[in-house]
Amino acid sequence: MSSLASIPEAREFSPSRTSVLLSIPLYVYICVFASLNIFVGVLWDISWHMTIGRDGLFSAPHVLMYLGSVFAGTFAGYQCLKTSFWGTPQEKSKSVHFWGFFYSSLGGLFCIWGSMAAITSAPFDDWWHAAYGLDVEIFTPPHTVLLMGLITIQLGAMFVVMSMLNRAEVIPGFTAEQNESRTQRLRLLFMISAGLLISLVHLFTSEFLSNSSGHRSFYYQISAFVFPLLLFSTGRASGHRWGRTIISGLYMSFMLVTNWIMQQFHAEPLLGPILNPVDHFQFYGFPVLVIVPSFVCDWISPRLKGRNDWIQALVLGLLFSLVYFVTQWYATEFLFTSPLARNKIFGSYTWYFGSDPNWEFRYAYRPRSIQKVSDLIKGLGIALVVALATTRLALLWGKWMQRVVR
Repeated sequence: MSSLASIPEAREFSPSRTSVLLSIPLYVYICVFASLNIFVGVLWDISWHMTIGRDGLFSAPHVLMYLGSVFAGTFAGYQCLKTSFWGTPQEKSKSVHFWGFFYSSLGGLFCIWGSMAAITSAPFDDWWHAAYGLDVEIFTPPHTVLLMGLITIQLGAMFVVMSMLNRAEVIPGFTAEQNESRTQRLRLLFMISAGLLISLVHLFTSEFLSNSSGHRSFYYQISAFVFPLLLFSTGRASGHRWGRTIISGLYMSFMLVTNWIMQQFHAEPLLGPILNPVDHFQFYGFPVLVIVPSFVCDWISPRLKGRNDWIQALVLGLLFSLVYFVTQWYATEFLFTSPLARNKIFGSYTWYFGSDPNWEFRYAYRPRSIQKVSDLIKGLGIALVVALATTRLALLWGKWMQRVVR
């Protein structure tokens, strides 16, 4: 798959094609597009379960996920075979050599493995439904296999772009402005793929990040594990001054735009009991406001330039945790309890068709959702320790990604 991770000769491109693609192989765009398909398919599938109920093996959201997986795996596999058997020595030198005679980029390998896992999970999930009935949980065995496969594809898309960005090659025949435009295009593609990865991970952890849990420390412990790890690593790897902020903004945009579009379409429950007769796809998951702590961390990062990574992790992890806690404490309360959030902008009206819409705690905290102050402080202390650890790990991972060139 070296064309995913290498630069074809300039003669392979017509002037018009070069101006559009900027000498970035089409396969790179396809991998990022496949990541978008996967995210939209997963969000749509969750809303489908909340709105309609049982879905078939070839329901529309499943097909969208399968197509994304097939696109990524097929093009990555094709490039792997092309490089292995017909690639030039230069192309092979920019690829990972495995199993004795195969050559592929690291990102391509991730796409191939992830695609195989995702497609394998499909009949497994269909059998699971047939044997055990409808499930509305994310972490069932077939869903877990699918989860791992889809996340691996998302990582593969990131690494495919990252390897090209890190090599910073100069394209023969390009002006300095064109080469700079190409670098900026690659950086944007990387940040898009990173935003899609965070969006997907948020969907898979959403069971623990409901607005009704926003006043419990466990909410912040899960957040401390997920968001600093992904944002600080991809933000550093992007090489952009405002990398974390842009990636956070892209994540929020993917979540919101997909939800806003999806809820415009008609859909009705097809399983009983129907306690909440909805008539359109349900909004699922207003994004967490990680853009606020990301902006603060990006603003202060230049002042930490040249400092040891341990110092940076301590300052950034502490700052992220404090800003995130204050932001989400009030944001989740607004989204959960305020009548102003029960509209198609914020989506707090969403309710599963099989649940009683008049439940007394639909818009009010249950007693167990509010912790004692002592327990809350202890739990938040654990969240802070987790955030510091994941921030340090993220900075290490981000530095490693900056060295990926195959």
